[in-house]
Amino acid sequence: MPTCPNCGKEVYFAERVSSLGKDWHRPCLKCEKCRKTLSPGSHAEHGGKPYCHNPCYAAMFGPKGFGRGGTESHTYK
Repeated sequence: MPTCPNCGKEVYFAERVSSLGKDWHRPCLKCEKCRKTLSPGSHAEHGGKPYCHNPCYAAMFGPKGFGRGGTESHTYK
């Protein structure tokens, strides 16, 4: 029986949601930052953890700088 990566309890077939190559309980598949419940396939992944596309993943791992996108967003090192 697979275990949920979030709560560590067994995931039964009737309550299983598969995402990121793992089996989750539906309420356990949440954004790692804002804790919003996610649906399988409609979220981003970073480091094996789920994130909602907007605003969490975009703010944390997207382009940096003024406006977060466009020509003015390039950061110089």
